[in-house]
Amino acid sequence: MSVSTENFIKTIYKLQQGVGQNTRPGTIATALGISNAAATDMARKLAARGLINYVKYQPITLTESGRLMAMDVLRKHRLWEAFLFEVFGLSMHEIHREAELLEHQTSDFLAEKIDAFLKNPTTDPHGDPIPEADGSIEFPEENIVLTEAPVGVACRVSRLAGSEEEFFDFCRDNKIAIGAQLTITNRYNSGQTTEIVIDDTKFLLNTDFTNLIYVKQNQ
Repeated sequence: MSVSTENFIKTIYKLQQGVGQNTRPGTIATALGISNAAATDMARKLAARGLINYVKYQPITLTESGRLMAMDVLRKHRLWEAFLFEVFGLSMHEIHREAELLEHQTSDFLAEKIDAFLKNPTTDPHGDPIPEADGSIEFPEENIVLTEAPVGVACRVSRLAGSEEEFFDFCRDNKIAIGAQLTITNRYNSGQTTEIVIDDTKFLLNTDFTNLIYVKQNQ
């Protein structure tokens, strides 16, 4: 499959999993940095190949064949992220950037070798679950997006679902990392902001960030 096809399918899957997202062609176009017309044309072509379900003006969904393709690309992407983080110590943004390139050039054989070398990790350094070779994927039930976590609860960060350098820079500068302990102290619905405390430092996050940060409630 072409890189553009794999990226289109992967983007649909990730938008389906995101909070407050939709999978209409215009949204996909924005995510991929292409025109709406190009996204609509690609949608028609992939529907003809049985990879997606496309109806004009409606959200796009993946067929089972499309879902398996998305899982294959994400598996290779996340294995590379884990490898680059562990072996070369690259930053959270750097591993994402490089994995975006490597995922399309990786055979199933090499993916299995990387998986074995890393001793079969279940998540990548961002906390994202790594799909199995058969296309199955497991999302821990206790993970909850920070936007929906209850006020007054102590949690630890379990997943950082962003991809932009600015997001990872913000997280690094504010000690928001996998395993970091935080407390949700207030939520201001009118401004769509959440107040949290990390290491006695209090600050506000808007939904652009809280929709990308997942936490687990402390036991």
